Amino acid sequence: MASRALYSPRHPVLKKRDDFEDVLEERRRSSDLRYALRCYTPTLYKGLVPCKVSMLKSIVLQSDHLQCVIKQVSSESGDSTECVAEEASLILDEMAHRMQLSTVRFFVFTLSKAFKRLFRSVCVNEEGIQRLQQAVQEHPVVLLPSHRSYMDFLMMSYLLYMFDLPLPVIAAGMDFMSMKFIGEMLRMSGAFFIRRSFGGDKLYWAVFSEYVKTMLRKGYAPIEFFLEGTRSRTCKSLTPKTGLLNIVMEPFFKGELFDVSLVPVSISYERVLEESLYARELLGVPKPKESTSGLLKARRVLSEDYGSMHVYFGHPVSVRSLAEGKIKRSQYNLLPRYIPQKPSVDTHEFLNDAAFRLVRIQEENMVLKPWVLIATLLLQNPDGMDLSSLTEQTDWLRHLALAFGAFLDWPDHEACSEVISCSLALHRRLLSVSAGHVQLSVTDAPQVETTPEEAVFQRAVVVLSCASYRNQILHVFLRPALLAVAMQSANSSRKDDIYNCFNFLRNMFSNEFILCPGDSVQDFEEACYLLMKRGVLQVLEHEIVMSASGQSTLAFLCSVLEPFLQGYQVTPYTQCANVHYCAKVWGSVFLSFFLSFFLSFCIKLTMYSVIVVYVCSHLPLKSTCTAHVYIPNTYYARA
Repeated sequence: MASRALYSPRHPVLKKRDDFEDVLEERRRSSDLRYALRCYTPTLYKGLVPCKVSMLKSIVLQSDHLQCVIKQVSSESGDSTECVAEEASLILDEMAHRMQLSTVRFFVFTLSKAFKRLFRSVCVNEEGIQRLQQAVQEHPVVLLPSHRSYMDFLMMSYLLYMFDLPLPVIAAGMDFMSMKFIGEMLRMSGAFFIRRSFGGDKLYWAVFSEYVKTMLRKGYAPIEFFLEGTRSRTCKSLTPKTGLLNIVMEPFFKGELFDVSLVPVSISYERVLEESLYARELLGVPKPKESTSGLLKARRVLSEDYGSMHVYFGHPVSVRSLAEGKIKRSQYNLLPRYIPQKPSVDTHEFLNDAAFRLVRIQEENMVLKPWVLIATLLLQNPDGMDLSSLTEQTDWLRHLALAFGAFLDWPDHEACSEVISCSLALHRRLLSVSAGHVQLSVTDAPQVETTPEEAVFQRAVVVLSCASYRNQILHVFLRPALLAVAMQSANSSRKDDIYNCFNFLRNMFSNEFILCPGDSVQDFEEACYLLMKRGVLQVLEHEIVMSASGQSTLAFLCSVLEPFLQGYQVTPYTQCANVHYCAKVWGSVFLSFFLSFFLSFCIKLTMYSVIVVYVCSHLPLKSTCTAHVYIPNTYYARA
């Protein structure tokens, strides 16, 4: 059964988490070919027989909704309805999946070989699989995995095949379709391809939305998409997108489905395959275009060790219970179901709130490895640390993270020094260990002379790669860190003053971190509770007082947010300088135009300013070079 509550306050330490099973253990002992060719008999929604691709296409093209939009587009453009209908058919042909079990079996065989070479273990929570097996029989299911790597959607399909669950149909970008041979194989494995943006193309949106809703209404297969929209290059959760979420919820809003189950899935990597690629993209190197030749060149990753991987299937979330008391479904009865309707303001707010809470669940169920703690400490000590000091502080940070509710995968019966040594060995490309001193450095660079600019760039890649791992644990410390900075900034022990400062910081970072709308008071109380339980402060009726032993903890929490605070300071300063220069050159007309976009532009730049601050703070003082930071939408910043 889908859980009724999406989120409720709870004791972070007492939260029950499922046990994991290493699914690669059995694969290492048996034939991959025999496994790929085994009998696959998934249990389907209400026992339905999977629909043929041709029949699905016919249902979509003949739907009342699409026929209505075709007539509207024909009337607006002056083209005949037959011409517009033909265009809709071509769009659907370009978009639709053509799942074939034979292609799936080929992928299962190939991925079994690849996963066994890439990962030491792939751990899955068995109870989550059992909940999903129950959910797919009761209501249509939507899978919502986190997105940190291209491995995510491959692993999802692989696991569902492994546990005899219906294979998902996956929303994929058009980039993959251009890959010769591979693109078609992905299509025959369940991928359907969509544009990154639709613009004002009413017909494309109608075909896409009707295609997704038809698959959902008929329950032929679970639908899978990424709430964040794209891979997170910083390994920090991105602000969720609500377009597809609205499409999968609309059949419930209109009474076409009794309920829909949303299943958040958290995928965690001990070492991310694209770690250096992400860092280079953030530093301005263009993203490599997806191609079959590029995939073949990347086969050298098979010789690397990427540690363990954890996949946590969360509790199914009922859209019906989620919308109870928040959405008036009667408003959808005022017009026939097939007539397109724009979501109301209340619906927009509901979708936004639900999306944030679903991503928050993804964060909470992320399995964190010891390396994220080590990376956090090394970034705060750019000159390096003695191994003994690193071990001591990592152990302290481990207990702090566990007290704050972190889902930490730490070996039970191994000494802390051994755990740290294993983590350092796995991430040896990012650091150097010499005479008991650990420091971030480039250890795999070729022994050739490099220019100062190249040396700084290589150093920046290491720093940003390390920061991406540190970012994985930010959600654990975020709320206590906001309170710590608020206490430092308020210059007062009055509870109201500290809360006002906390609320200001929370609003400022609302586009930076996953902070659920309207939960400011709850977040403040959670932060107070966690720090009070740790003995860091005392919360009185009207005051918050730091304890004598809480200084070190508050100092650490402040340092966690320091780079982001500096980034938010650098951005307006840089843009104000640009405003004065533009006013001098172009005059007041350009100045007024520039100012109209200033605030929104600053928000977009903030993340990239944080990157600049990170890189600059970890570069040698004698290094002098110009670093270019790539910013989407043709914006560039120079540090």
